[in-house]
Amino acid sequence: MGKCDGRCTLLVICSLQLVAALQRQVFDFLGYQWAPILANFLHIMAVILGMFGTVQFRFRYLIFYAVWLVLWVGWNSFIICFYLEVGNLSQDRDFLMTFNTSLHRSWWMEHGPGCLVTPVLDSRLAPDDHHVITVSGCLLDYQYIEVLSSAIQILLALFGFVYACYVSKVFQDDEDSFDFIGGFDSYGYQPPQKSSHLQLQPLYTKK
Repeated sequence: MGKCDGRCTLLVICSLQLVAALQRQVFDFLGYQWAPILANFLHIMAVILGMFGTVQFRFRYLIFYAVWLVLWVGWNSFIICFYLEVGNLSQDRDFLMTFNTSLHRSWWMEHGPGCLVTPVLDSRLAPDDHHVITVSGCLLDYQYIEVLSSAIQILLALFGFVYACYVSKVFQDDEDSFDFIGGFDSYGYQPPQKSSHLQLQPLYTKK
């Protein structure tokens, strides 16, 4: 019963991770955030692999999923530090998120709750094919929306890591005990016995 509860809980956590990652992927696509897009894609693949390992009793897949969650926590911690400008990190370094391919920033910068976007006409600061805007009236700045999203990802990853380690340990213990007691012998398995199909015939001799 405990193993079933652990598996069901892990599947629920993986489902929540998948929904959160897909939602985040959509908004990163809208903001042309190529580095987070790549990280989200890898995370989605790892979560799907973790769900497959949970359903199919593959503890090695769960170990891979748990290792990836450690990296995922590190990545989201970097995102939090980036948007809060911890240390030498600065949001002016656009190449960190867009691989220096565009000047776009987070989609939430212009579309946050309550934000009022005002274009600045005839600005010399705008490069070709770009425009300068001012954003005001936001109920929550885009930095904190990104930080909140990463914090949710970290929270789900911590729960997923704990349950992945627990379920994989249960799977491994079951496999070891199965091998120790002789495989199918513990279930009363008996190999089929060979039956003789030879038919005795009378032997006639000539005198």
